[in-house]
Amino acid sequence: MNVIDMRCRPAYLHDFFGATPGTAAYESARWLNRRVGSRHDEHFTPSLTREGFLQEVHAAGLRHAVVVGRHTPGQHLPNDRIQQIVADDPVLLGVGAVDPIVQGVQPALDELERAVNSLGLIGIDVEPGFGQPARHADDRAYFPVYEACAALNVPVFIMSGPTTPDPSYNDPAAIGRLAQAFPTLPIVCYHGFYPNVAGILGVAFRHENVYVVPDMYLFVAGARDYVEAGNGFLREQLLFGSSYPFRPIGQSIDDFLALGFKDGAVEAVLHDNAARLLKLGPAPAR
Repeated sequence: MNVIDMRCRPAYLHDFFGATPGTAAYESARWLNRRVGSRHDEHFTPSLTREGFLQEVHAAGLRHAVVVGRHTPGQHLPNDRIQQIVADDPVLLGVGAVDPIVQGVQPALDELERAVNSLGLIGIDVEPGFGQPARHADDRAYFPVYEACAALNVPVFIMSGPTTPDPSYNDPAAIGRLAQAFPTLPIVCYHGFYPNVAGILGVAFRHENVYVVPDMYLFVAGARDYVEAGNGFLREQLLFGSSYPFRPIGQSIDDFLALGFKDGAVEAVLHDNAARLLKLGPAPAR
């Protein structure tokens, strides 16, 4: 079975992911693992090294693992760092990040173009709800970024979910307005706007350029509607992500297969939708 993991980061990337044992951040990473159903809350320790992370990815049999950058006032994972992580292994793909508020519009656009055209990153992550001040995804301040992604023909990845500091900014209605404004731009929603599941499904029903990645929230209470939608109208817009290091890759694949996705939907969600979105071509023979 071919699998593309759309959200997969090594623990060594940042303390937030558990990079430093014995710290409060490390304990927080363990806590989140327990919260989303990991059977072993220190499973991620092999990825405290680059070699260990690659071993985890290859042991899970992934066709590709997508390593995501971040640029917010609270956390910066530089694009050069993401490129360094993915450069030496063809299984790894990188998503860059910019913030036009933190960087300024033109520097953000210059960095976006460099991330895609020079560093070879496959798309751009933005996190309006984590800004200071927080903003909705359709805030006009981010429109130059969306316009640039559309012009470069790469997806924009938007962070959502229950960790948004102010829950009112975890609002899928903003994605509907954004999809209307940019109907040809692929909009990928990390964390699937959980717990506002019905809201993002309604938006994706209306807008075929909206892709939903529930990642670790696919395995918690209230997530059943993602599965039902994936067996129906959302079959070509739902994507798989383990959210490693906050969930084991192999366990997440096994748990996914036990959720009740129908034949056809399994292959679409685990692989085919991401391959089409990222223009990767057909899956290799296994």
